[in-house]
Amino acid sequence: MNEPAESIGIEQLAERVGMSVRTVRFYAGRGLIPPPRREGRNGYYGPDHIARLELVRELQSHGFTLQAIEGYLEKIPSGATPEEVALHRTLLAPWMPELPETIRRVDLEKRAGRILSDDDLELLVALGVIEPTPDEDVFKLAPAHLAIGMGFLDAGLPIETAHQARTLIQAHGNALATELTELFRTQVWPYLKSSGHPPELITAMVERFKPLTIQALVTAYEQGVDEMKRETVRRRS
Repeated sequence: MNEPAESIGIEQLAERVGMSVRTVRFYAGRGLIPPPRREGRNGYYGPDHIARLELVRELQSHGFTLQAIEGYLEKIPSGATPEEVALHRTLLAPWMPELPETIRRVDLEKRAGRILSDDDLELLVALGVIEPTPDEDVFKLAPAHLAIGMGFLDAGLPIETAHQARTLIQAHGNALATELTELFRTQVWPYLKSSGHPPELITAMVERFKPLTIQALVTAYEQGVDEMKRETVRRRS
């Protein structure tokens, strides 16, 4: 008998979600995924298992404990479609366009096009361009921000100013994130759920919501800076 096109064995499932077979079996034993479809001694897995394990991996990346992950998955109906499960992962996914890249100091210097002193590295850390790791010669790099960080280095930005700027940005960013998240939870999300759109379309709408929100923040900041400059000119006149 030919197995259904979407059915895969546990080895293929593990490879698909980037986990070991042992880990998949452990999660299955904890009830994080439904039992496989059985044909004799063989078990077969499908899109539902893939979606749920990818959600588990997303929750892990945010630092959730196994107990917290179990509690989160318990709130997802057992009959949820793979698209509905994937929507949960979309809502959890980081808003940054790319994940940090692990890079050695020598390769970071090649990317920067110059030798980086310890003071240079400290400034890049203060700006959030890189983050240190337990290995003093290895860093987490936000690739899209490296050019900006190098620009500040070339401009001779004082390290104290960089620390103060990051503190201000984080404080206002956290406050804004809290308010926007509440707005999304109380107004945007209820509208999307009651819209009657299929889950895959809602997922696409949420994904579009992210860059649009970020662009709106950039635009608002630019407008604010321009207004401050105009106000400065008016006061001096």
